[in-house]
Amino acid sequence: MSGGVDSSVAAYLLKEQGYEVIGLFMKNWEETNSEGVCQSVADYEDVQRVCDALSIPCYSVNFVKEYQERVFSHFLKELKEGHTPNPDILCNREIKFDLFFKKAKNLGADFLATGHYCQIKEGKLLKGADPNKDQSYFLYTLKKQILDHLLFPIGHLPKTEVRRIAKEAQIPTHAKKDSTGICFIGKRNFKEFVSRYIPYHTGEFKNTKGEVIGKHDGAAYYTIGQRKGLGIGGPGEAYFVVGKDVEKNVVVLEQGFDHPALYAPGLSAIETTFVNGSLPAPLPFRCQGKIRYRQEVQGCVIDSVEDGRLTVHFNEPQRAITPRQSIVFYDGDVCLGGGLIEKSLAKV
Repeated sequence: MSGGVDSSVAAYLLKEQGYEVIGLFMKNWEETNSEGVCQSVADYEDVQRVCDALSIPCYSVNFVKEYQERVFSHFLKELKEGHTPNPDILCNREIKFDLFFKKAKNLGADFLATGHYCQIKEGKLLKGADPNKDQSYFLYTLKKQILDHLLFPIGHLPKTEVRRIAKEAQIPTHAKKDSTGICFIGKRNFKEFVSRYIPYHTGEFKNTKGEVIGKHDGAAYYTIGQRKGLGIGGPGEAYFVVGKDVEKNVVVLEQGFDHPALYAPGLSAIETTFVNGSLPAPLPFRCQGKIRYRQEVQGCVIDSVEDGRLTVHFNEPQRAITPRQSIVFYDGDVCLGGGLIEKSLAKV
């Protein structure tokens, strides 16, 4: 339980269904805000209020050290190497559905239930029923062995219904705003936050012709497709990041949202993993994929899979394929798995 409305309603629904429910809060980050309040303390107080209201026991576990070692340090390492990591996916793999899952089992739980918007049917991971809240993209690293011990009580509901249930049941967190930003760290000014750990390192903005068009604060602070926060303008269309050379500390820009340099026909991916162990059919395998959370799924063909690396071509060229973001594959509503984007494939 996070202290938010989703996990609170998940606990409520399970108790209504006759389960013996235990509330388990996870602390992964220690830091006070500008008012001197530690957000994890405030969230745990909300969890306690909900558990009291539902008459269920409440426990807290501390994974601050493990989060630093297994998620945040990796996040910073990837940024320094010029990549754009997704800490939410790593946190799910390393903390929520590994350490936290094992803790729940050690407490004697038969199942771990969370407030994620996704579903499990016949050993398969499915999208959440609410297309605006579906979180299967962040859970593609789950394996069937773990799915058999998971429950997603609100995955079949739209968010509006979750809010309605919470209010009707007088759950104390029914009006609490959804959390946003980096997993367990929250919404931040990204550049200011990262600068605490990665010093500014002035470099050059160049265009694809190699012409210097400005200065930047360090390649680690920019991502493919970025428009905001570049601090560079001029006549014509807005500038976008189309590439980076971390060794030379150069960030490549071009004007126009649809500049050809932003598009590629496919990609290679590493550290690939599939929910049921492998793809359900031989290669080449036609399915759908998406390279960022909010993207609509795109038709694609997986051409090869070998030693955790695969290549995929899309039916249409994709914009802003970004190293170390994840590509996640679907067969209709079924989440098949995915991997970390290694690089975009050159145009033929």
